[in-house]
Amino acid sequence: MLGQIKGLHHVTSMAEDARTNNQFFTNALGLRRVKKTVNFDAPDVYHLYYGDETGAPGTIMTYFPFPKMAQGRPGTGEVGTTVFSVPQGSLGFWSDRFATLGVSGLKAEESFGEKRLNFSGPDGDGFALVEVKDDARQPWTHGGISEDHAIRGFHSVAMRLRDEGATAELLKFMGYEVAEERDGVKRLIRPDGNGAHLIDLETMPNIARALPGAGSVHHVAFAVENREKQLEVRKALMDTGYQVTPVIDRDYFWAIYFRTPGGVLFEVATNEPGFNRDEDTAHLGEALKLPQQHVHLRALLEQHLQPLEG
Repeated sequence: MLGQIKGLHHVTSMAEDARTNNQFFTNALGLRRVKKTVNFDAPDVYHLYYGDETGAPGTIMTYFPFPKMAQGRPGTGEVGTTVFSVPQGSLGFWSDRFATLGVSGLKAEESFGEKRLNFSGPDGDGFALVEVKDDARQPWTHGGISEDHAIRGFHSVAMRLRDEGATAELLKFMGYEVAEERDGVKRLIRPDGNGAHLIDLETMPNIARALPGAGSVHHVAFAVENREKQLEVRKALMDTGYQVTPVIDRDYFWAIYFRTPGGVLFEVATNEPGFNRDEDTAHLGEALKLPQQHVHLRALLEQHLQPLEG
């Protein structure tokens, strides 16, 4: 069993419109845009990052907004719901806020003894807020939402699988433990995790596989402290039979990727060097930052990319 992984690092999804996506996360959810850059493989497409003040691991929601992308079809083999942690007693505020803003898919319920508010993103993305007692992570409060209500970071992700057995075994190998099981959902926890240390596995044997598109999660990333620990994880996964990519420099972290038995794409990302490597913390997410191989395209990209504000 691996001990290097401490919980979620980030979740990356796809969207159809960059401005709408930016408005939703910075206004409706009150998160900070911590980086405005481009897709390494498609530099004419943004890569937008949202999180807390610094973009701490376990808080970072990222998006590839592909213009006019068709909406995805929910199904198995994907992350179905991305869940954020909010303070106890705050769901009434969020329910009223979302209703005022016209956010769709609102449904209040209780799951694993926790109060929860489900809602949809602009592309039909599956989201939820869960009330968590004593989440010590500091929220971003300059997005118009007070500390009493603001999002602390991720609570969990829920994966839809036709058979959860092999994925559960993988997660246990990655340091997770089964916490409990209710209503066909198996909850795993990473003890001594980073606050974003829960994974729910939903077994749906009769549901068709998901078709990716706008509103779909592209991959889910797990956090390790540094490159040394990442290489230890990579070797252990490969020794177990997984096909793992070489280490890839993503400017703000180093990444490795592999496909899980249930079909979900996993990444293991380092906590270093962080989002302030090319911007000071006070001005994160303001300027367009380009990977070195795309710097020569700046003039073209600044003309092509959709303005996020206005």
